[in-house]
Amino acid sequence: MKRIILLFTIAIISSAQCFAAKPIQPWKKNHWYWSYKGKPIMLLGASSDDNLFQWPGEMLVAHLDSMKNVGANYVRNTMSDRHDRGFELYPFLQLTNGKYDLDKWNPEYWNRFEFFLKETTKRNIVVQIEIWDRFDYFRHYWENHPYNPKNNINYSKKESALKEKYPDHPAGNKQPFFFTTPKQRNIITLLSVQQRFVEKMLSISLKYDHVLYCMDNETSAEVEWAFYWADFVRAYAAKRSKVVCVTEMWDNWNLRTDEHRRTFDHPERFAYCDVSQNNQKKGQTHWDNFQWVKQYISSAPRPLNTVKTYGADGGRHGNTQDGIERWWRHVLGGVASARFHRPSSGLGLSELSIACVKIARYIEKKEKFWNLHPCDELLINKQPNVAYIISNNKDVIVMFSPKGEKTNIDLKEFPFKMKIEWIDISSGLIKERITIEGGDILKLQAPDTGSWIALFYK
Repeated sequence: MKRIILLFTIAIISSAQCFAAKPIQPWKKNHWYWSYKGKPIMLLGASSDDNLFQWPGEMLVAHLDSMKNVGANYVRNTMSDRHDRGFELYPFLQLTNGKYDLDKWNPEYWNRFEFFLKETTKRNIVVQIEIWDRFDYFRHYWENHPYNPKNNINYSKKESALKEKYPDHPAGNKQPFFFTTPKQRNIITLLSVQQRFVEKMLSISLKYDHVLYCMDNETSAEVEWAFYWADFVRAYAAKRSKVVCVTEMWDNWNLRTDEHRRTFDHPERFAYCDVSQNNQKKGQTHWDNFQWVKQYISSAPRPLNTVKTYGADGGRHGNTQDGIERWWRHVLGGVASARFHRPSSGLGLSELSIACVKIARYIEKKEKFWNLHPCDELLINKQPNVAYIISNNKDVIVMFSPKGEKTNIDLKEFPFKMKIEWIDISSGLIKERITIEGGDILKLQAPDTGSWIALFYK
C-alpha cells in the first residue's frame, strides 16, 4: 500500500513538473503564434509603463489586476532604471560616500523584479524583457548612472573606455557601452560587469516560464553586440536545462532593410522577431510592410511581436487614430502579440486601449485569430487604408474599417445567411446587428465615420 501511495505521489509530482515545463514558446502546430502551458495563446497588451517591475507593490498589483480584468495578458519590461517617476532604483549598492559598488547588488531592485515576475505569472501575463535600453546610457540619464566611471569605485574612465558625458541622441551609437563584446572592442573590464548583471537577472527570471527575452530597445548597435548577448542568454539558460526565446529589436523604421534581416535570417538564434518599429509607419504602408515580413520569413515562420504600438494625441509618434489603426492592422495581419505603448507615445491602459482588447477577445469567442488570415481578394476595388479583412474561409469574416468608409465585399464563397455585428472601437460596444444574404457582392456602410470592426458569422 505504501508503495502504491509513493508511486502515485511520484506520478503527481512528475505531472506537475511536466506542466510547469511548458514555457512560452512558438506553437508547434502554427509557428506564427505562441503557446504557453501547452496551449496556444494570443498576446494582447495595454500597460502604462515600460518597466513595471520598478513600481511599488500595491501600485503594480492594481495595474496588473486591471489588465487581467479586461483580457490583457502581455507586458513589456525593460530592465531600465531611468528616474522618470521618482521611485525607480538602480541595481547596484550605493555606498555612504554616494558612489556605487558594481560588485554588490541593491537587494530592493532585485526584490522588485522577482515580485513583478511572481505577480505576472499568477495572472498568466506574459513578460517580454528588454535587457538593455539605450536611453539609460545617454544624455542626462547617464550623468547619475552607476556605470558612469565618476559614479562607481570599480573602474576609471581609462579602464572602461567610458566618458562622463554622452550628450548626443543614442541613435548615433557613440557610447562604448555597446562595443564591449569580444568581436567588437573587447572592453573586458566593462563587459565583466555587464555579464554579472545579465547573470543576476537570469538567475531570477529563469525560475519562471512566462518570460521572453529581447536584447535591446530599438537598437542601432552592431550585429556583433546583438549576437553576443543572444548567445550569452541562450547558453546561460541551456546550462540550467532551460530553453528560452530571444530576439533583437532594431531601430530602423523600414522592416525591409538589411538591419532587420539580422534577425529575420537567423531562426537558429532568434526564436521570434519584434517588429515594433513598423509602428512608426502609417496607413496602407504599415500593413504592406508587415505582410512583406510574413512572406519573407515564410520558409521559417516564427512569432512576430509588436511590444509597443505608437500613437496618442499629444505624443511624438502619431496621434490616437494612428495608434488604434496600427494596433488593429497588426492584430488582423497576423501578429503573435500586440501591445499599446505607454503614454505619452501610446495609449497605455486607457479607455480606448481597453475597448480594443475587449473587442479582440470577443472576436476570439467566434474564431481564434490563428484560424483567420488576410483575404484582400474579398474586397472589391480595394482602396488604400479603407478596409482590412480576414477570414477562416468558412463561416467567419472580420473587417476593420479605420474611418467607416463604404466597402464592397465579395461573398460568393459564402452562400448562406450571415449575421454582421458592427462594433464601435471607441467604446467596445456592439452598435448594430444585421442579417444579410451571402453568395453575392455586398455593399456595406459603417454606422458612422469612426473606426469600426464588422464581425460576420453564420
